[in-house]
Amino acid sequence: MNTLACCVSLAAAALALASVPAPAAGDYPVRPVRILIPFVPGGSTDFTARVMQPGLAEALGQPLVLDNRPGASGNIAVEMAARASPDGYTVLFGNVGTIAINPALFRRLPVDPMRDLACVNIAANVSSMLVVHPSLPVRSLGEFIAHAKSRPGQINWGSAAAGNPATLGMQYLAHKTGLDLVLVAYKGAGAAATALVSGEVTAGFVAVPATLPFVRAGQLRALVVRSAKRLDVLPNVPTITEAGFPELTNDSWQGLFVPARTPAAVVERLAGAVSRVLRDPKVVERLRASAASAIDTETARACAAFVKEQAAFWSGIVRQVGMEGKL
Repeated sequence: MNTLACCVSLAAAALALASVPAPAAGDYPVRPVRILIPFVPGGSTDFTARVMQPGLAEALGQPLVLDNRPGASGNIAVEMAARASPDGYTVLFGNVGTIAINPALFRRLPVDPMRDLACVNIAANVSSMLVVHPSLPVRSLGEFIAHAKSRPGQINWGSAAAGNPATLGMQYLAHKTGLDLVLVAYKGAGAAATALVSGEVTAGFVAVPATLPFVRAGQLRALVVRSAKRLDVLPNVPTITEAGFPELTNDSWQGLFVPARTPAAVVERLAGAVSRVLRDPKVVERLRASAASAIDTETARACAAFVKEQAAFWSGIVRQVGMEGKL
């Protein structure tokens, strides 16, 4: 075969391959799906994703690969997801911080979560609580405030991430009560909980799943929970409302997001799979046992409306504590 004929043959083969249609959205998925988790293992987002992983894999008929990509308050994973091919094979397991809070905190982000990601389904709420190291001689929120006020600049507290609602909760508390606390940031609730147990920091609002085992073992002391009512798993720990700060009642939600322009059929397929998992009594019980609860916004449209409302709420909180555009 001469050179010209060879080139023509190769061009024809390439054209033939290009004309082969991509798998239709109705066939999705035909290969494993990667789930990006913006934080280190051990935190509430990672916990919820792992609880849901087996059921989602069964509902979709394909393996799910969990990929922890911590850093920059979750913005690294958000950017990876937003820039991924919009085909449903890269999914972000985002949370309130990465989606609704970070855009208000950061002066400049490489991507806009509200514009560059499509909401699939909000899956769960996870409560947080104020915990202290046993070396701190306090047993209530009031005692903690009094102790911290008498020692300005001496109490180190651990934060899961800058855009975490638990972090903003502590900043709001300090702002309202005039506390001078020293922030130590970590790459997730699991890392913050480990630092608390070791005594590296002595206080912090941290997700309940990350700290509950340590509270039960006596390695940490729980002062208040940020849920609307007392938790079944910690019935003797008062709520933040009982402690006098009802405006701090708030949970952290997690959900699935895909790149913008992902086909609607793929988004709805994923949303339906999440809904199916959240109807499984075993999943509901596993979440409940760790102070989490299923939400299930069911449709992409309802999910988007929920996220828009949450972004408006949290941007207001960020402004109140003077953190707007500070990062």
